[in-house]
Amino acid sequence: MITPAAAGLATGLSLIVAIGAQNAFVLRQGLRRSHVGPVVAVCALSDAVLIAAGVAGIGTLVDRAGWVVEVVRWLGVAFLLWYAASSLRRARHPESLAPRNGNDSEALGGVLARTVALTWLNPHVYLDTVLLIGSIAAAHDGGSEAGRWWFGAGAVLGSIVWFCGLGFGARLLAPLLARPRAWQVLEVAIAVTMVAVAVKLATG
Repeated sequence: MITPAAAGLATGLSLIVAIGAQNAFVLRQGLRRSHVGPVVAVCALSDAVLIAAGVAGIGTLVDRAGWVVEVVRWLGVAFLLWYAASSLRRARHPESLAPRNGNDSEALGGVLARTVALTWLNPHVYLDTVLLIGSIAAAHDGGSEAGRWWFGAGAVLGSIVWFCGLGFGARLLAPLLARPRAWQVLEVAIAVTMVAVAVKLATG
């Protein structure tokens, strides 16, 4: 019989692995070796907070506050479109996209601000992480609260494993992206991903 922690790990990974705006950003930072640790930490910590909120039952309040989700949705659409435009601008100047080796010109504050925005300005984060994981965790009570919290711990572990692998493992792809043309393709792909997510948010 699968334990609540293992079920949480599997559920967390299944929800987070799909490439979206946040994952695309973490991948880009990992490839550029730009503030990878702080970016991974913000993403994993944010997921931990949201998962804990869901397990604690906050999802019911989020479900009732429809106007809050609606405001976040349109803020998310605007931010994603802005970031897509930024990626396309970077793709026009591929000479500035060479992988870095410690000489990081990106300001940490700006990188963290984008990470927070991509994480928290996405209503699907609340609907999937808080509501879905929260409701699944409730099914693992087993007559006490311990089961659902073990489920939540497993989901948090899945998030940590994924973001660490995506951020720190991305450097293994650096040899494939040594040419400026490859970085152009990456930036365009990220822009397309951002636009696709924005359209999904706007029409969902």
